[in-house]
Amino acid sequence: MELTMNSSQTNHMISDGKKHGGGGCVIRGAFHILTSTLLSLLLPLSFLVLARLATVKYYLSISDNSLFLNKTPTTTLLLLVSVISASTLAQGLTGFLSQRRSSTRRRHLCAAWSFLCLLQLCVGVGVEGSVATGLDGSSFGQGKGLLCRVVFFLGLHETTRFWWRTVVKPVVDDTVFGVYVREEEGWLVKVAMGVGFGCLWWWRVRDEVEALAAVAEVKRELMMGIGVSDFVGWWLYYITVTIGMVGIVKGLIGVLMFLVCNNNNCKTREDCNKPTPNDEKV
Repeated sequence: MELTMNSSQTNHMISDGKKHGGGGCVIRGAFHILTSTLLSLLLPLSFLVLARLATVKYYLSISDNSLFLNKTPTTTLLLLVSVISASTLAQGLTGFLSQRRSSTRRRHLCAAWSFLCLLQLCVGVGVEGSVATGLDGSSFGQGKGLLCRVVFFLGLHETTRFWWRTVVKPVVDDTVFGVYVREEEGWLVKVAMGVGFGCLWWWRVRDEVEALAAVAEVKRELMMGIGVSDFVGWWLYYITVTIGMVGIVKGLIGVLMFLVCNNNNCKTREDCNKPTPNDEKV
């Protein structure tokens, strides 16, 4: 069974929708963008929850029986976010995103549904528990320099985009259109994701996310025991910084290649416009 459609098929479907009732098509498109944007924000919310979890474990006793400090949701959330971050770094370094065959698309869709539901459950439990404790990671904020925070911001944004492409988009496409639409995000989706991510970053994430790395560093300075979750949180922070650095380097290389190619094209045009010796004799 074919489970994808390309952009031309999408445009044909939209044109048919306009002929037979464009209002429904517009509503579906708006719902698609809104749902995709909200679900894409689960990833930065996961980083926020993990930062608060590290802060709570630093200030409170681990013997607290709240579900927020239970090892199962914490371990699951750490595992899911680690898989996403490591995959984003691998894709950024290799520049390769595997194109799945039609026989594996259904399995990929099922995996995406499971991944999304599991992450949403863990984030929901974490947000509720962090609100109940009344603690946040702002006390560990402002520890890093401005450059590190900017690079982390870029890395988290790239990780969010990867999460949207690999998990959120297939699920939302299957729900709204019944098929997977094989096309890159349009400018409306990019703007919606950028605005949502920027607002969430400015509202909470920028002041608390540094607790992921700061808690482990403070414990090391105080000669306290560093647990596995502390180490994984520290690792997640710096792997996200690495993703941002890879993106910056790739952007600089792209600009450099553009300038070099443009310069070569200019020289080629100048050489072509130069008169040949035969032309001068004539």
